[in-house]
Amino acid sequence: MSSNMVLGLVLIVVGLVALFFGWNQSQSLVDQATETFTGRFTESTMWYFFGGAAALAGGVALLIMGRRR
Repeated sequence: MSSNMVLGLVLIVVGLVALFFGWNQSQSLVDQATETFTGRFTESTMWYFFGGAAALAGGVALLIMGRRR
């Protein structure tokens, strides 16, 4: 297994964990109230979502690139 594939797997796991924490935080009372009144989640929740999605996309890209070689 190449180092790109290992890094890809690690990024996928980190991305999924960050998305889980973001979803978990978005279900909190404070975040639900903020979203009700402002129409958006708090900034920290959005960082979890964006960071998790970016890590997940990067991990998938590294896995795809690793299989081509």
